[in-house]
Amino acid sequence: MKSSMDKLNPNWFLQARLKTRQLLLLIALDEHRNIHRASEELHMTQPAASKQLKDLEDMLDVRLFERLPRGMEPTIYGETMIRHARMALTSLSLAHDDIVALRAGLHGQVEIGTIMTPAMGLLPRAISRVKQGAPLIRIAVHMETSNILLDMLQRGTLDFMIGRIIEKNNSHDLTYEELTDEPACAVVRVDHPLLTVKKLGLKDISDLAWILPPQGSILRHRCDMMFRRAGLEPPSNVVDSTALLLIGALLQETDSVSVMPIDVAKYYASLKVLSILPIELPCKMDAFGIITKEGHLLSPSANLLLNQVRAAAKEIY
Repeated sequence: MKSSMDKLNPNWFLQARLKTRQLLLLIALDEHRNIHRASEELHMTQPAASKQLKDLEDMLDVRLFERLPRGMEPTIYGETMIRHARMALTSLSLAHDDIVALRAGLHGQVEIGTIMTPAMGLLPRAISRVKQGAPLIRIAVHMETSNILLDMLQRGTLDFMIGRIIEKNNSHDLTYEELTDEPACAVVRVDHPLLTVKKLGLKDISDLAWILPPQGSILRHRCDMMFRRAGLEPPSNVVDSTALLLIGALLQETDSVSVMPIDVAKYYASLKVLSILPIELPCKMDAFGIITKEGHLLSPSANLLLNQVRAAAKEIY
């Protein structure tokens, strides 16, 4: 004869042909503590309900409910089984919702805004997963600064965005889910002479030609303050630009240094387009996250992409 442990092997529920109706019966019994009322709720006869419960107890080789003169009380085994029955039924319900959303979103349109760093790794991973299951969803990605994206989100042009909520923005009707912060680094061309220097300090690079974000931008301000805190004047030989194609071309033609988010720099370094200088910059951007507009009902397609962004963010960050 098999022991209880033998019965509860990983495939026990398959061998026992566990029925959804038995899970529903457990929950009804937990709520009513009476087999008559539980069977009525499930449109079963009382003998049928009693048989299903007995079959389940026999299968598990434990008593799930104590039969009392005026009702039933779950045992410790019953409480455990009820908890897992609720979890299983919730999971099945969510699976149904996901399938309905997927089918409804096969021909949907999603408009998403992003700053640069999430566009390097987070968004490609999320979009590729959405496309695997729903290839006909049309996804439009707008890569801009947070200020521009926030304005688009407020006007209803975007379903959601990945960026920052700037203090001066009117953000009372926005929801923010922080993902990660954004450290910056210094980059140069792949054969730059400074790459062979073992110990680099800010003083070694402050007098070089720089390619920096424009005056008034957050990263430019942080960069200037980085030098001032070190007792140095900010670079004066500067080209202002955030255009990556131009920055890459300028780096190839000159000994200039540029500053960019480290995730962006790592991406281009992996392509051998530039190199990261071996110096840790005491400079970083504020954290960024998922921003949605309160009260804006997302389409199934947008929800699908949003959930994949969240899942990818957990893996990456």
